Amino acid sequence: MNDTPLSPLTPSAAADASGRVLTAAQLRARGVSAAVTGARSRPGGPWQQLLPGVYLLHGGRPTPGDRLRAALLYTGRRSADADAAGFGEAMITGAAALALHGLAAAAPLSALDRVDVLVPRTRRLRSTGFVRVVRAAQDFPEARRVTELPVAPVARALADALAEPADPRAVRLLLREAVRGGHCEPTAVVRELSRARLLGRPYVMDAVDALLAEGRAVAEERLYAMVREHGLPEPLWNVDLRLPGGPHLGGVDAYWPEQAVVVELDTRTPRQDDDEVWSRCTRKREHLERLGITVVHLTPRKLREACDQQAVVVRTALMAAGDREPAAYVVVLPR
Repeated sequence: MNDTPLSPLTPSAAADASGRVLTAAQLRARGVSAAVTGARSRPGGPWQQLLPGVYLLHGGRPTPGDRLRAALLYTGRRSADADAAGFGEAMITGAAALALHGLAAAAPLSALDRVDVLVPRTRRLRSTGFVRVVRAAQDFPEARRVTELPVAPVARALADALAEPADPRAVRLLLREAVRGGHCEPTAVVRELSRARLLGRPYVMDAVDALLAEGRAVAEERLYAMVREHGLPEPLWNVDLRLPGGPHLGGVDAYWPEQAVVVELDTRTPRQDDDEVWSRCTRKREHLERLGITVVHLTPRKLREACDQQAVVVRTALMAAGDREPAAYVVVLPR
């Protein structure tokens, strides 16, 4: 038996990424029988079996791309189609997904011994070889397309990557880059870590605390930039408000005293989003509004994805000040 590709497989089809890693079903659809596949995949043969039912059509070392495609074909194959659509609902997650998303703090694909693949909870698949099957216990996320492969969102990939003990410094670097790099919001990360029941691990909790501080710092920088770039009046930044000789009204991120307008960043996370915290925020807002102070809530996500619209919201609130009754006098103190 020689190494000439069997018809209708062509050399060019076997040379590209989608043509050199195929399932047994895909090979049969191209006229290659199970017997021929088995013979060509024996030790020392021109092909090799990477995973059950998945074959690499050359005898050399599999590339990271070959391994990723093989993992997806093993876990998500639905048809004999060799296109990406044949991956079904499976998607790359964990460390491999972080590398595909381009996180510098993630290990390169070539250094990974394992590929994690996320599948729906109802799928009956076993981890095997270099593939670890990860089942979505709750909602199945929408995959992102990276190099034509379905990849889990960064927040979900982080949770799956941290499911096993990791170096605390590496964890902090990954979470920091995920937020600083604009890959995801801190709330999304904490939500996924909470779902994975990882917040009880000390090294994860330490990293999350640093992440939350980092997320607020990023949101504050975006707020400063929004005011500057859209020509809004300069507010008093990070101040406390209280009634003269009366109770403390709370700290705010920005305050325009002449217009009696407050901006607050809503950086609550799932672990802080309980009834008590929500009630406290609501009471604070209602108290300020009873005093004639307009409160504008902005989220980090809105500042990142729709900064222009948020600037319009703040400008509208400032311009509407002249149509309102004068607000009560409040004392402004630095925080």
